[in-house]
Amino acid sequence: MKVEELRKLSLKDLLKKEEELRRELLRLRFKKKIEGLPNPMAIRNTKRDLARVLTLIREKELRGEQ
Repeated sequence: MKVEELRKLSLKDLLKKEEELRRELLRLRFKKKIEGLPNPMAIRNTKRDLARVLTLIREKELRGEQ
């Protein structure tokens, strides 16, 4: 996921994206413990995407955007 794509989203959309990424991260962690992951980098990439989204949410909150 690219930052340019995320910057175009509204605050409401970013909050939805945050929720999706948190669910995805939880699903990946469970799957890793139960059966293993075909792509072990998936957890790392999801964490990074979540961090990007949280950073942009904070930026928009500080600017007072909606």
